Amino acid sequence: MARILLTGGAGYIGSHTYVALVSAGYDVTILDDFSNSDPGVIDRLARLTGAEVDLVRGSVLDRGVLGRLFASRAFDGVVHFAALKAVGESVEKPLDYFETNIGGLIALMQAMKAAGVLRIVFSSTATVYGAATVFPIPETAPLSHTSPYGFTKLTCERILSQAAAADPWQVGVLRYFNPVGAHPSGMIGEDPRGIPNNLMPYLAKVALGEMPELRVFGDDYDTPDGTCWRDYIHVVDLARAHVQSLDALMEGRGHVLNIGTGTPTSVLEMHRAYSDVVGRDLPMRIVGRRAGDVARSYADPSRARAELGFEAEHGLEEMCRSSWNWVQAQKEGWRFNS
Repeated sequence: MARILLTGGAGYIGSHTYVALVSAGYDVTILDDFSNSDPGVIDRLARLTGAEVDLVRGSVLDRGVLGRLFASRAFDGVVHFAALKAVGESVEKPLDYFETNIGGLIALMQAMKAAGVLRIVFSSTATVYGAATVFPIPETAPLSHTSPYGFTKLTCERILSQAAAADPWQVGVLRYFNPVGAHPSGMIGEDPRGIPNNLMPYLAKVALGEMPELRVFGDDYDTPDGTCWRDYIHVVDLARAHVQSLDALMEGRGHVLNIGTGTPTSVLEMHRAYSDVVGRDLPMRIVGRRAGDVARSYADPSRARAELGFEAEHGLEEMCRSSWNWVQAQKEGWRFNS
């Protein structure tokens, strides 16, 4: 049984990937400092998988923690999530993002190299395409950035590439589009702190009455209904992509891949789908465009299909329903009774 280090494994995508990895037979250790996650998730992961979670509490910036961790366990690879991820916040706090995202990857890779562990799946993002002009977006599209967050992810990709030119690293880079939804159990899901940056958790808060309405930023874009198009992928599908990525690395097949559905959904379509699941029309108001938004962003997922056999299985209705199940479970006390 291969042993894997999962950094940021208590977070939204990390927790779902933990369940998928354990279900696939991997022996997983989580490293998380809980700076942006709930420690109660660990108990829920144990309940979901039927086994105690091997947890190390600490940061990827802490070289002492990393050194002890790699000295105490014989890892076969790493899946690296631990990072800051809010685009708007990165504009306000760029140095924090450079330190955590870039510095964290360097510290992790140095600890990995010292231990002879040269296999890593890296959590990247479609924001490395900047303001794309070709749709659906292929992996060969020009790379750029429109925020410090995007800069950090693009820089990390280049660090991985150049490290692999010097040493025999096996690297899997997964460029996510828009992860949404929750585990079908309703026990883990997205739990953003404060006002959500993303559409679906914002809709969830409107549905719960925690936010008065959804503000739609512009309805005059060059799309069929005038609102922005995005490629939403169910987090359970995304978690499975990490398992398939790791499987490929175990066979010596590195890759850089888009992980999305290839099917765009507009803001109004998402609002309608979530309203249908909730059973009432959620309040909504059209406002002016938001700086930095692009009209279209959706993946060409054909390379992931060809190289990993990956294909998204969950549709928009399932994404919305699993999200709504999760936020209702939260309201009923999962957070406090885990």
